[in-house]
Amino acid sequence: MRPLHILDHSIPLHSGYTFRTLSLLREQRALGWETCHLTSPKHTDGSALEETVDGWHFYRTPATGGPSRLPGVSEVALMKQLTTRLESVAREVNPTLLHAHSPVLNAIPALRVGRKLGLPVVYEVRAFWEDAAVDHGSTREGSLRYRLTRRLETYALRNADHVFTICEGLRSDIAARGIAKDKITVIPNAVDIDAFAVGGQPDVELKQRLGLSGCAVVGFIGSFYAYEGLDLLLDALPALLQQRPDVRVLLVGGGPQDDALRAQAARMGLADKVVFTGRVPHHEVQRYYDLVDVLAYPRHSMRLTELVTPLKPLEAMAQGRLLVASDVGGHKELIQHRETGLLFQAGSAPALAQTLVDALRSPELAARIRLAGRRFVEQHRHWKASVANYEPVYQRLAQRPGPRVPP
Repeated sequence: MRPLHILDHSIPLHSGYTFRTLSLLREQRALGWETCHLTSPKHTDGSALEETVDGWHFYRTPATGGPSRLPGVSEVALMKQLTTRLESVAREVNPTLLHAHSPVLNAIPALRVGRKLGLPVVYEVRAFWEDAAVDHGSTREGSLRYRLTRRLETYALRNADHVFTICEGLRSDIAARGIAKDKITVIPNAVDIDAFAVGGQPDVELKQRLGLSGCAVVGFIGSFYAYEGLDLLLDALPALLQQRPDVRVLLVGGGPQDDALRAQAARMGLADKVVFTGRVPHHEVQRYYDLVDVLAYPRHSMRLTELVTPLKPLEAMAQGRLLVASDVGGHKELIQHRETGLLFQAGSAPALAQTLVDALRSPELAARIRLAGRRFVEQHRHWKASVANYEPVYQRLAQRPGPRVPP
């Protein structure tokens, strides 16, 4: 079996997208499959056609030309570049099938090349491009661009030979577009259990350097996107401090909301209560997790967060961490309230503050949640079990009669 994966971006960039990709590839290789990998022009503006990173070989699609201010022009150019590069790579590696991952800008080139070369095409939806664009502020729900993008997404779903997605929320939305349920398979987010040890002891020197000695630490580690709701966490902090003056918020990472969050903390007079570390090397992240007493995932309610399950809470459970999360659909699919985590009403700063107080005041509840969370991922959310769901689909498509890559 030789799947050719078409990806938005990959390592050495660090994101939830790249970490999920690596986990999928590792488990597919463990099945004996020869995976091949191509990234879109969005990965880099360099000119390299191939690159090996940490032992993984990637074909690249160099970006040509600059972005356009005219709606859709840059996207059409990107798809054209990727189509040309994909056909070239497919002819070289002779894959069993093409496996396009979100966004839809990867799926359309895969469908074009698959049709031309007689290759089966599967499309894996991690999120809908139009919903991500709403969060980034590049469009609004219901706009012309939004509707056109949604139609493009639906076209790709209907024309792919099979559709994979990451959670039940997305599967329901895909089925509502008229896609047969037996054409959709969920490959849920998961963790590599062996890569996560139950939380260790805080690094005293690091804790002191960050000004967190003697404090109860509420933390978030990841990318600072608007939908993550970190502004709500800061809004909840004054009420939390009234009951727990020893609390400090630790924000590890960076992203589009970095400057806005720093300005918000300063405006609220909380600059001395919130620690921004900036981005840290991936191999250092565990040291920062070990400083945190409660991890906060206060995502705002919107289509993206209601439909999509995040990876971070699963990683927290794998480490036996205590976590508090908003009750958006993506969280409720993963977290059972007062069993594997604590949920609060999305968008409510008072509810978030009180739930954090409850989490910090009950060591017995915290211990029970930590144990149950670790057990949940061990039993249900490990990558070997998730990736096994690819096999019957791949095997069926590989046996489909028809032409393969012509010379």
